[in-house]
Amino acid sequence: MDIFLLLLGFLFVCLGIIGAFLPILPGPLTSWLGLLLLHFTKIIPMDWTFLGITLAVAILIWILDYFIPGMGTKRFGGTKYGVYGTTIGLFIGLFTPIPFGMLIGAFLGAFIGELLYDSKDTNRALKASFGAFLGFLASATIKFSIAAIYFVLFIIQFWEFKGSFF
Repeated sequence: MDIFLLLLGFLFVCLGIIGAFLPILPGPLTSWLGLLLLHFTKIIPMDWTFLGITLAVAILIWILDYFIPGMGTKRFGGTKYGVYGTTIGLFIGLFTPIPFGMLIGAFLGAFIGELLYDSKDTNRALKASFGAFLGFLASATIKFSIAAIYFVLFIIQFWEFKGSFF
């Protein structure tokens, strides 16, 4: 059973890294599940402090993932219409079969939102949309970094007790 939990945990940590770029998987939360599965083995001692801190970080990143593109829009001169458009575009993009749907959705949502605010100022709308694009890239980079750290933590903890598994 320990080998099964180890392999399943490794699968989840790897899926977490992939989930940093795929909108359907919450990357850091998926990686955290891999860490949790590793701690459910009889060999790795349960460390509730470690698991609690890593869970809090994963949840924080998961929540921020929906706000960072909007903050990018605002930073590049967008109005609340652009911020709302970015958020709506992210959600719509999440459910589309189009590759990079969230990225395109955030960009188009900010652009449409800004055009609703002022239909004559397309330059400002494009600038705000670019901010949404940069915000989405920043969010993906943060998610990838946390998922990669969780992967390394998984490997370190496994390596420490590898003799007991095999």
